[in-house]
Amino acid sequence: MGVMLQAFYWDCPIVESCEYKWWEKIKNQIPALQKVGFTALWLPPAGKAASCKSMGYDPYDYYDLGEIDQKGGKATWFGSKADLLDLIKTAHDHGMQVYADMVFNHNSGGDAEEPNPIDSKMRWTRFRPESGKFLRDWSHFHPSLYEQWDGAMFGEMPDLCHRNPLVYTELIKYAKWLLETIEFDGFRYDMVKGYGGWMVRAIQELRALRDGKVFKPFGVGECWDNDRTIEDWLNEANAWSDNPVNAFDFPLRDRLYSLCESFGFSLRNLVPRPGQLMYDHPLRTVTFVENHDITRDKPIIHDKLLAYAYILTHEGYPCVFWQDYFSWELAQQGTRTGIAALVQVHEKYAGGDTRILYADDDLYVMQRDGNDAQCGLVLVLNNRGNWNGAWIQTRWTDRLLSLQAWWSSNDNGIAEDKMTNASGWTELWAPPRGYAVYVPQ
Repeated sequence: MGVMLQAFYWDCPIVESCEYKWWEKIKNQIPALQKVGFTALWLPPAGKAASCKSMGYDPYDYYDLGEIDQKGGKATWFGSKADLLDLIKTAHDHGMQVYADMVFNHNSGGDAEEPNPIDSKMRWTRFRPESGKFLRDWSHFHPSLYEQWDGAMFGEMPDLCHRNPLVYTELIKYAKWLLETIEFDGFRYDMVKGYGGWMVRAIQELRALRDGKVFKPFGVGECWDNDRTIEDWLNEANAWSDNPVNAFDFPLRDRLYSLCESFGFSLRNLVPRPGQLMYDHPLRTVTFVENHDITRDKPIIHDKLLAYAYILTHEGYPCVFWQDYFSWELAQQGTRTGIAALVQVHEKYAGGDTRILYADDDLYVMQRDGNDAQCGLVLVLNNRGNWNGAWIQTRWTDRLLSLQAWWSSNDNGIAEDKMTNASGWTELWAPPRGYAVYVPQ
């Protein structure tokens, strides 16, 4: 399925001293990212927000991508429209997709307050963006003539009413414009609990036309909740859809947090089980270790590579976080002990069904069976403070299992390649508080 990179984090332009140059910074990394094996980029919201120095989650003018002097400047905090188009073209030239962050639960930066006649309250709901597109007034927001309220609001920002045919139509037009004119390949849907799943389904069912060819957009929703709620949202958003949307696996991230941060965490808790998103919907699951929100609220500090070893060997569509890869230097390009090596493992070998070969409190062994394109692998995850292993029966008989990636929190030793016997049995080891990934030769 590929590997996605979340190509931003909160306040990244100022943190990395590249205000108005973030698009350019991403573009310059694309050749190296493609060489490692990344297949897609998730970008922050591209439109002009309530301030030009904003991460974009308070949208004002959806169609101003950094070319109109309003809200304090011409460019967005990330750069100009020309810079964005250049980034997308460079990604496409390197065979990578680019996903837009769609924020349409709420708006901000209204040009004037006005009364809502339904409840007689004043709100900042008069929007007259300089692009001249998607002009809004009180009737586009809740409470509305079409719907009093929907799922959730975001702070005090005016809450768009998607049941208003004008809002619905404008958002469909906007999504189509992003796909066909700006040439994004799909969407990350922000705060999906704030509006009906039918809105996402309508966008997912778009057929965009580019270079004379029709294509379906990729989509993944941010439903920050438990497995049951996420599954309910997927069922609603994908009902009768021929282009289903995916969902981020927040419950798995909670388990990965415990793996890395909690003393005594049992590796039995990593076994995928019925009722979990990864087990029930592996093709609809986007797995991740960190994102821009969760790292501010509940970051993983210790042994984070254990979590990346898990998501980059298991089923699902893994998403790597920019700060982990670049800022905190977990990429370790040119070695077999970092995220870069695990991305290569994912792309070359992580195919087929998942089988748990062994699991106790301190040792977890998982096999990917392989398919026509990828031969499969075995992950050995060790939670002890010393080397740990077990006799395991794999699906490969009389085969060399070659070590492709490994890491330990406190030991520089390297596990050995192993041979399986005529019945597929072999003894596999992983270093202290670390992992080892083996592949059949």
